Amino acid sequence: MPEVIDLRRADDPRDVVHRICQALAGGQFVVLPTETQYTIVGSATDAAAGERLQTLFAGKPADLVMRGAEECRDYWADPPEVIHKLCRRCWPGPVVLAIAEGWLGGLFTRLPASVRELLTKPSGSSRFRVPASPIWGEVQRLTPAPLVALSDAPSPRRTVDQLLAEIPLDSALVIDDGPCRYGENATVVRVNPRGWNIDVPGVVSARNVGRLASEVYLFVCTGNTCRSPMAEALFRKLLADRLECAAEDLVDRGFVVTSAGLAAALGAPASRESVELLAELGVDLREHESQPLTERLLTQADHIFTMTAHHRQAILDERPDLESRVQLLSDDGGDISDPMGSGRAAYQSCREEIERHLRRIVQQIVTEAKSQP
Repeated sequence: MPEVIDLRRADDPRDVVHRICQALAGGQFVVLPTETQYTIVGSATDAAAGERLQTLFAGKPADLVMRGAEECRDYWADPPEVIHKLCRRCWPGPVVLAIAEGWLGGLFTRLPASVRELLTKPSGSSRFRVPASPIWGEVQRLTPAPLVALSDAPSPRRTVDQLLAEIPLDSALVIDDGPCRYGENATVVRVNPRGWNIDVPGVVSARNVGRLASEVYLFVCTGNTCRSPMAEALFRKLLADRLECAAEDLVDRGFVVTSAGLAAALGAPASRESVELLAELGVDLREHESQPLTERLLTQADHIFTMTAHHRQAILDERPDLESRVQLLSDDGGDISDPMGSGRAAYQSCREEIERHLRRIVQQIVTEAKSQP
C-alpha cells in the first residue's frame, strides 16, 4: 500500500522534501501535485524506474520535468527561437512544450534508453514541463537529475484519491497537498519549424500562448517618463502603420512593446512635454505609468533598446548574458540626451531623434518579415 503524507499537516515540510528525494534516489515512485493535477513521478536517470514507468503508464504520455528554462538548453540541439521564448515566459507554470525528436540532443541522449523511449513514443516528440507548485522547486533543488512524470489526464486528477482510483499503486510515497489549483489540463504546445500549435487545450489559451511567443521590444531610459515612453509609443504607432493595423492589434500580430526605467518610480505619468508633443502625432501618452526595470522584464524581452551607453552598460553589468539582446537605440553609438528640465525645444529635438532611429528599426523588421518564406 502507498504511504500517504498530508503536506498541510507536516510539522516541518523540509522533512517531507527529504523523504521525497530519498524515495526518488532509491528508485521509488512519488505522487506529487502540480498546479493542474496529481502525477506519478520517477527519476529520469534510473533505467529500472523507466521500465517500470512504461508498464505503469501503459502508453500514456509522460513529461520530462525540469528545474527551469536554462536547464532545458542542455537537452536540446538548436531548436527554433520560439521554444526559448515560450519556456522562459511560460515557466514555471501550466504549459507543456512538445519538442520534436530531431531537436533533442545533449544530455537527452544520455538518459537511459527506457526513459527516452517512454518520453518519445508514440508521438516522436518529448514533452518538457516546469511545474509552479512550490514543492517541485524544493525537491528539484536537492535532486541532481530531472524527473519523469505522468502527463495530465483528460479528466483532471485534482486530488490524490482521483489519481489512486485511476491508477492503483502497490507501493509509492504519496504527497497530499489538497485539491490542485486548476480544474483543467496544462496547455500542451507543440513546436514545429513554422511556429507552434496547441496539442491539448488547457489553462493558458491559444491567444495567450501567441502573446507569449511574440517578439518583445523593451525601451529603457532612466525615469521612464520622457525618452523611453516616447520611444515605446512612437514605435507602436510606426510599426502599426507599416503593418496596416491598429496599434492595439500588434499583440495579435506577434509584437509586444513596453518601456521601463533604470531608476523609475512606479506609476508616475509621462512628462507634460512628452504628452503634448506626441499628441501632435495622434499618439496618446496620457495613460502612461512609469515602471522600474526588473529581472522579469529583462528576461522576457527579445530586443532591449537603451537611450545611452550608460544605460546599456548598467544592464550588462547585472546581466552579461543579455549582450546580444541589449543595444543602443542610436545606430551610430551616440546617446539620446535626457530633455528633462531643458524646455520644449529640447523635447522636440529628442522626439525627432528617437523617431528617426525607430523608423530604421521598423524598416528592418518589415524587410525581414517579407524575406521569410
